[in-house]
Amino acid sequence: MLPDFGVTEETIIHVLQWLRLFIETTGAAIVGAGVIQVIFQLAMAAIKRREASYNAIRLTLARYLALALEFQLGADILSTAIAPSWDQIGKLGAIAIIRTALNYFLSREMAEERKAEENEKTVRSDKAG
Repeated sequence: MLPDFGVTEETIIHVLQWLRLFIETTGAAIVGAGVIQVIFQLAMAAIKRREASYNAIRLTLARYLALALEFQLGADILSTAIAPSWDQIGKLGAIAIIRTALNYFLSREMAEERKAEENEKTVRSDKAG
């Protein structure tokens, strides 16, 4: 007697769908947490009436967005494991490419901003010293 793989397959698909939903929700929560932190940083700068380093605040949000994109990409990869048609696989592949490109350029911009900030700090310390 052969085992019933239909039930096993349905169970795996069901578990993967829940896992994908959890990962997508985690990505969305990360974006939300980043936005809340950035709003808090802006509010603190306004309360203290000091000039905010908007590049530093942008970098904070960029870090959260980059991490969230990784989670979303992971969810897309899981979706390809259960995609029933080549059309859906193609759409998910296109989404994965777009998200990967966004993450790449976001990471590159963060590195450039970080480098510019470090150069600015060096110039300020040279002028003070």
